[in-house]
Amino acid sequence: MVEIESTGGGGMAVGRMLVAGRYRLGEPVGSGGMGRVWRARDEMLDRDVAVKEFVPPDWMSDEERARLRDRTLREARSAGRLNHPHVVRIYDVVHADGLPWIVMEYVPSRSLHQVIHEDGPFSPATAARIGVALLDALRAAHAAGVLHRDVKPHNVLIGHDGRVVLTDFGLATFVDDGAVTGPGLVVGSPQFVSPERARDGTSLPESDLWSLGATLYAAVEGRAPYARENAMATLMALATEEPDPPSRAGMLGPVLTGLLRRHPRDRLTASETERRLRMIVASTPVPPKVPSPRRVRAVIGAEVDQSAEVRAAHTPTASSPITLPASEKRQLSLVAAGLALVAVLGVGGILAGYLVRDVPATPAAPPVSTGAKPVAAGFSALTCDRPAPAKLPVLPLKGASRGVSGWTLFPGWSYFTNGSGFHMPVPDGWTWQRIGTTYCFRDPVGDTVLSLDTGRNPAADPVKACRAEATRLVRSGALPGYDELALQRTPLLNKTADWEYRYKRDGVLMHAQTRWFVKADRGFAISWATREFDWTGDLAKINMVLTTFYAQRTGG
Repeated sequence: MVEIESTGGGGMAVGRMLVAGRYRLGEPVGSGGMGRVWRARDEMLDRDVAVKEFVPPDWMSDEERARLRDRTLREARSAGRLNHPHVVRIYDVVHADGLPWIVMEYVPSRSLHQVIHEDGPFSPATAARIGVALLDALRAAHAAGVLHRDVKPHNVLIGHDGRVVLTDFGLATFVDDGAVTGPGLVVGSPQFVSPERARDGTSLPESDLWSLGATLYAAVEGRAPYARENAMATLMALATEEPDPPSRAGMLGPVLTGLLRRHPRDRLTASETERRLRMIVASTPVPPKVPSPRRVRAVIGAEVDQSAEVRAAHTPTASSPITLPASEKRQLSLVAAGLALVAVLGVGGILAGYLVRDVPATPAAPPVSTGAKPVAAGFSALTCDRPAPAKLPVLPLKGASRGVSGWTLFPGWSYFTNGSGFHMPVPDGWTWQRIGTTYCFRDPVGDTVLSLDTGRNPAADPVKACRAEATRLVRSGALPGYDELALQRTPLLNKTADWEYRYKRDGVLMHAQTRWFVKADRGFAISWATREFDWTGDLAKINMVLTTFYAQRTGG
């Protein structure tokens, strides 16, 4: 049942409907040909949700309305099979006035289509990070027997916190269910529909991969690979022509070409696609702080070509970044290589959004501190580098949580908390120690160190803070062989900076990443340091730490 509040005094009814006696509608946040999506308040659980209302056109027959209802339920069933950080979660399906309403997770965001239209295309590195997140979501869907069938920029959400989410499973079907497709029926948007779907409605996992390729093509090129004047021209080109060659994709170009091959059997596999995307993320350097006109054109042209000579000249005492328009600033800011999204995760840089959940705190950790002085105090990875006491407590904490609100950590990981509102994912079996405001987590059988500094000033500028730390450490001699790989604001994340660098520890080349950020009005810094040899293998772990860390406000 839908109840509508009145403005009173003979005024018209306002959009404060109460759906199913529970969901209070607020403002519309999206609309399409078959309905609207509202931001709403779940008055029973006191949380924001998104409610998808289906509004069938007047010209629809009863049979077509019934088909629309079936599609709605299919969307809920398809997405409901999945529990994944890069897939919007379905909470409920209710019926009111004879039509179904889907209650979903509310993700403050813009669609990828909106971002491209309003801010311009992405750099190849950032597009690759988006691709890792979407691919992980699709692989999870395929493993659950679900084909999305409508992957396109309109159905990809870029959260205000940087999270990447695949939504709208309205055309999805199960691998063993062919009920959605009929003769002569084209599903999805023509510019993002695979050749086999456009030809005869065939749906395969490889069809979703083609649409992923078309979506990433649009992300980096600013248009679809078969952009024509109308739908018929697009379908004709899809049937008879090769996709338009990418001009901005740089090292992402071969991935796009491999995904957009006409025959499904010839396309890149999901595993090979992921491998190539992660290589792009891990190998893309960041331009100098004050780029030359040639460098600006190179980045905008999607050719990142930073020589060792330029990188050697890029010292921590370099001047602050010049002020650029928002669109150019985003194009020049490549998320640090260690954040190879997710795998969801939500996944790194743009793909590594932090989750903030209001959940009961897990048992607090007793304070453990020693008088040992760190190699270099601060918020970098070196705070916990060494020395360490011979005996330290081992994780997990008693009663430690393995997940939150339906999210699950990697096997063998659990949450660490000190009872003050933050929750940090850490591998079981690692030792932990507190040094001032920093919590140190060490792999007892390796050289990897994970740290969390809870004492950062939330009012400080994150880039300036990281720059000052880098300068201090280099001048003190604490970072022999220092090689800065990245130090910049993180695209789409407020009050966040990523600092990535190499240095030598007793002659061993180390690779470190520090993220300085503000969550729940508190300043934090998370650092991960390991041997250069192990860095690529640790990317998924780093990404999970960044995407599943969460904090709650303290006091009021």
